[in-house]
Amino acid sequence: MASFNAHCGVDGWGRSYDVVQACERLDADAVVLQESFTPDDGVGLAEEVGAALGYTVTSFPMSGCLLHPLVDEDDVRPSWGPFPWGSARAGRALELGRRDRTRAAPPGAGPAAGRAASRLGTWDLAVLTRQVPARAEVLELGDIRGDRTRRGAIAVDLVPPGGDGRPVTVIGTHMSHLSDGSLIQFRRLARRLPAADTDVVLAGDMNLWGPPLSLLFPGLRRVVRGRTWPAWRPIAQSDHILATSRLASSAHGEVVPVRGSDHLPVRARFALGR
Repeated sequence: MASFNAHCGVDGWGRSYDVVQACERLDADAVVLQESFTPDDGVGLAEEVGAALGYTVTSFPMSGCLLHPLVDEDDVRPSWGPFPWGSARAGRALELGRRDRTRAAPPGAGPAAGRAASRLGTWDLAVLTRQVPARAEVLELGDIRGDRTRRGAIAVDLVPPGGDGRPVTVIGTHMSHLSDGSLIQFRRLARRLPAADTDVVLAGDMNLWGPPLSLLFPGLRRVVRGRTWPAWRPIAQSDHILATSRLASSAHGEVVPVRGSDHLPVRARFALGR
């Protein structure tokens, strides 16, 4: 099981990296992919990964997105990208907003003048699985003030081969920030978790540290501990994998040093049928 915030396949300057290769390095039976970009005129990032690596893709568009090209084609500095407080050239590689607001942005609009045209699309959450899910469902978590996206979670039921035949419910999500009021959505998600006797794995970018996350999901245990953000110099863990006790007791979790995004991915291995 793995979770990866792909930042739409670009760094903060708009420079692309190989997301397919990054997901291949994770070598997971299920991947929760956050910030997957689907352009209006092309195939989505999650679908590209799925086609290349043989995954079944279940996706959910959470926001409109404006993906900007490079801030400066000749800029080769090693830093991850510009920030609003950096300089007159500062900006972002992507902008989010409701669909109507995103479409209102003029072609080529963005942090720097004279750049190539930006691309319109959607900012998606996806769960990729090597096995076709027995069930797939989107759990709506609703809008909250201060967040420009429509948050949700994707729940899929898998029956892993070689186990004891018990299904595992994998839930992938990308939560709002605590300052935006994400506690409301955490409570909504906690109420939607399956019954206590079900094997559950919850994964994603929670935009929250581990200790309060454990309090919000008392029936789940964290199985990965390590700093994941920002990827170039991690100081905090916002990317998590949690599981019910039966699964967590056999889990081995780790932060994977895959570069390109602003987050490092996390991965956990579970021994089933024990």
